[in-house]
Amino acid sequence: MRGWIEQQVIGLTGLSLKGVNYREPIGDVGLYGPDSMVWRVHSDFTCMLCGGISALLLQMLEPKTLAGVWDHSNFRDDMLGRLRRTGQFIAATSFGPRDDALALVDKVRRIHDRVTGFTADGRPYAANDPQLLTWVHVTEVRGFLMAYLRYKGSLTPAEQDRYFDEVAQTARLLGADNVPTRRVEIDAYIEEMRPQLMCDERTRVVRDILMTRFDQKPQMKPMLTVFMSAGLDLLPSWAPPLLEKPVGPAQRMATRASVKTTAQLLRWAVRDGASFRARQRVSGTSLS
Repeated sequence: MRGWIEQQVIGLTGLSLKGVNYREPIGDVGLYGPDSMVWRVHSDFTCMLCGGISALLLQMLEPKTLAGVWDHSNFRDDMLGRLRRTGQFIAATSFGPRDDALALVDKVRRIHDRVTGFTADGRPYAANDPQLLTWVHVTEVRGFLMAYLRYKGSLTPAEQDRYFDEVAQTARLLGADNVPTRRVEIDAYIEEMRPQLMCDERTRVVRDILMTRFDQKPQMKPMLTVFMSAGLDLLPSWAPPLLEKPVGPAQRMATRASVKTTAQLLRWAVRDGASFRARQRVSGTSLS
C-alpha cells in the first residue's frame, strides 16, 4: 500500500517527466542548498500541491495571465500535464542540480518567447513581460508559504522574509523585475493588484477544470478534491467570492481537517521525492 500511494503521488508531479536527475552530480547543491528556506518550505508534497492550486486560482484572475494560458496551453485537454510541467519547473529550480535548473529556466524562457497575443478586450500580452512574471511568481510563493504555515509548521517573520528573499532568485532568472522579497511587500503587492483582477467566463472555465477534472487520475479523486478545496481556502479572503466560490466556516473547518489527515498519510508514504533525492546528492549517498 505504501509503495502504491507513493507511485500515484509521484505520478502527479514533475518527477514523472524526464530531464532532471536529482541524484547527480554528487555534492551539487543546486540554486539554493539544503540549509535554505526554499528547501525547507518546498519539501512537503501536500503544502506544495495545495499552495500551487491556490496560486493557479489567483493567477487566472489577472486577464493577461489568463489569456496566455487560454491561448497557448492545452490545459483544457490535459490539466494534469500542465500541473506536472509546472511542478517539474518548481522542483528542478528548488532541488535540481544547478546546470539542470538553469537549463530548465532557459527552456521556459524560450517557450515564453512564443507566448504572445491579446486579451479578450484587446490588450497585448507577452509571457516574458517582467511584470507578468512577477505576478506569477508572487502568487506561487505566497501560496506555498501559506500552505506551509497552515499544514506543516510555524516560521518566524524573519524566516518568512528569508524565504521570499531567497526564492526571488528564480523569478529574476526568468526575467521578473521589482520582485517583492518581504512578507509585508508580498501582501502589499497582492493588494495593489486587486483592481486589475476579474472573473469572466474564461476564468470560470479554468476554475472548473482545475477543481473538477480528475479523469486522468480517478483513483486520486478524493484526495485531489480535498486539495482543490484547500487551495481555495488558502486564497485571500476576498478571492473566493470573486471566483464565485465562497467558502463558509464549516467548509473551511472540514477542508483543513481533511488535509491534515491526508498529509499524515502522504508523509508516511512518499519517501522518494525531489527533496529526498537532492539530499542524497548533496550528502554523497546518491545511488547511480
